[in-house]
Amino acid sequence: MVLSGVLVLVFALVGSFVRVPYVALGPGPTYDTLGTVDGQEIVTVDGETSYSSDGELRMTTVSLNDDVTLFGALGLWLSGRFALAPRENYFRPGQTDEEVRQRNLQQFRRSQSNAEVAALRELGHPVQVRVDRITDGSPADGVLSPGDRLLAVDGRRVSDTADVYEALSDTRPGQRVSLTFSREGGPERTESVTLANRPDGRPQGFVGFVPTGHAEVPFEIDIALDHDVGGPSAGLVFALAIVERLTRDDLTGDARVAGTGEIDAQGNVSEIGGISFKLLAAHEAGATAFLVPSGNCDEAVAAAPDGLRLIEVSTLDDAIRALEALEAGEPVPSCAG
Repeated sequence: MVLSGVLVLVFALVGSFVRVPYVALGPGPTYDTLGTVDGQEIVTVDGETSYSSDGELRMTTVSLNDDVTLFGALGLWLSGRFALAPRENYFRPGQTDEEVRQRNLQQFRRSQSNAEVAALRELGHPVQVRVDRITDGSPADGVLSPGDRLLAVDGRRVSDTADVYEALSDTRPGQRVSLTFSREGGPERTESVTLANRPDGRPQGFVGFVPTGHAEVPFEIDIALDHDVGGPSAGLVFALAIVERLTRDDLTGDARVAGTGEIDAQGNVSEIGGISFKLLAAHEAGATAFLVPSGNCDEAVAAAPDGLRLIEVSTLDDAIRALEALEAGEPVPSCAG
């Protein structure tokens, strides 16, 4: 009996305090991007007329709990609201929680930048290609500077980041290419660089800078969400919120819409992870419609709570047209076909 008691006690201690190599995924908080958090508007426009809406555009998130014990994991799994996944799927060996948080925060900020450019492009504002980051010791180092406006690559004019990558797609290390740019409103300049080997081993030549879209507008857009939110999947909803703020016609009316999807500067929407948890979070927040990236439709149909309408989108323009149709009572593209 004493031995059994000791074994039970050891098991209880291990189950209660020893972490298991899994993370728990579940529904995270949602935020109405047309509303406020802690009394502060999430999306604001300074220097231009902006418009309010009676509806909601909710971004959705997934919670990730890395501090999981054996008993805790069992309880979360039995609740039916959470799923367990190997920790190595989300944390590289030796990577700290803070490093993961910083990576997610960088992705989140990049999604905000892409959302702004995509929204302003959709509204007809001119977009330029700018130099964002430069790799130390790369061919571009000492030639380009962050903030330079990129005009042409190897003689090909560029109007968005896709043009830059296309111009470099057939190059090889050792090849010389020209970069045409302007700095701080100065005159156009052209410099030649010799391409290096890419760090990722791909065969294309390596220049060593990251291009980004930049909308030239006489006003500023600010997305303020200081809560611990990370990752790129809020881009679509942020872009829609910016369009809503800058458009006289109300996109959402009084509808309560949620959504997800990574967006690039051209307005293309990519699939994301954790769609089932985001659908549940949106439903619990009162949303009646959910914007789903096309690549997530099959999973969304299988996981959607009753009463949540799934709207399929592939681009920002798709999403805008769908919201307009929803407001007018017209048919919208559905994941259910």
